[in-house]
Amino acid sequence: MKIKIVLLCIVFGLSAANFSAQSRRPVNAPETGKANRRPASPAPTPTPDAAKSAVETVTPSEQNASDAAAADDGEVIRVDTSLVTIPVKVSDRKNRFIGGLTKENFKVFEESVEQEIALFSNEQQPFTVALVLDMSYSTTFKIAEIQSAAIAFINQLRENDKVMVVSFDEEVHILTEPTSDRQRIYGAIKSTKISTGTSLYEAVDLVMNEKLRKIDGRKAIVLFTDGVDTTSRKAHDLSNLSDALELDALVYPVQYDTFADVQAMKNKPVTAPTGIPNPIPSQNKSPFPFPIPMGGVGTPSAQGTTPEDYRKAGEYLSDMALRTGGRVYPATSTANLSQAFSNIASELREFYSLGYYPSKEAEPGKKRRVKVKVNQENVAVRARDSYVVSKN
Repeated sequence: MKIKIVLLCIVFGLSAANFSAQSRRPVNAPETGKANRRPASPAPTPTPDAAKSAVETVTPSEQNASDAAAADDGEVIRVDTSLVTIPVKVSDRKNRFIGGLTKENFKVFEESVEQEIALFSNEQQPFTVALVLDMSYSTTFKIAEIQSAAIAFINQLRENDKVMVVSFDEEVHILTEPTSDRQRIYGAIKSTKISTGTSLYEAVDLVMNEKLRKIDGRKAIVLFTDGVDTTSRKAHDLSNLSDALELDALVYPVQYDTFADVQAMKNKPVTAPTGIPNPIPSQNKSPFPFPIPMGGVGTPSAQGTTPEDYRKAGEYLSDMALRTGGRVYPATSTANLSQAFSNIASELREFYSLGYYPSKEAEPGKKRRVKVKVNQENVAVRARDSYVVSKN
């Protein structure tokens, strides 16, 4: 009996000691700044596999492999291709818009292969419009006429359409980001000022690549200009035209002709009033269209004044419209300037948008042919016929 009692005491004592050892925690352990710092008291020796797991770091390549494995398991889904969006207008034989169509009425083909339509929006969906105004010198229109026509254009858009206003001379000015606040838009338009230089290509580049590409939904650029560029350095016509093939927005140039005015100024010396300084050409901010000597007589530079410059301007604007599905509207008077803006506002209410994801065979930077068909008789379909696969 005594032996049993002694054994029980020994067992109880060992259990209590073991429980006490397991319950102890380090006191006043030094801070190491690491979330996984070791305790001050000795810890059980880990197995070799556990030790390796505790200190092993994951390299970027191993992380990518892990991500790929997760994707294979259905846990992570990545889409490497960009959505291709195509604005489409459907008209009858009298050029009257046909509304009320649905996704089922359309088929899209890329390189003659039918694509699954992943996005569809009808003519009721809002637009984001970039109104881009050339503020270089022109006697064709006065600044008040330009502002009045632009405001009339805004008034014909729908309340939920958004507008950003951009003006350019030698520099590009973002006067307001996309907004549906009409007062802000009016104020931006009224703040425009005539100046010198024409950085048309840089303005178009900024609007396409830094602004509209970040915006989802239906988009358009309304470009008021004569098409002649004289001061762009960071972009050129070919880069604009190339980027237009990747752009999912319509481009509507409103083109006015300054050739006769420029020739008259080119051949007739201009006298600057005494006391008005003449800046150097690269920073020309004078109220005159060309640099002229202070208090003297000067002849404008030939840059941007030749028949070849104007021929190139016309081709550039036509190609920008053609590549995006828009059209060029000539403006030779205040009346048809207002009519051009009115026609564009009307057309923007008459477009559908179709979107699809191109196949993996679509190589970035390559041009792809596109065809849109509608299952309606006696209709005309207007849409871009190609695009360039984005490299992003």
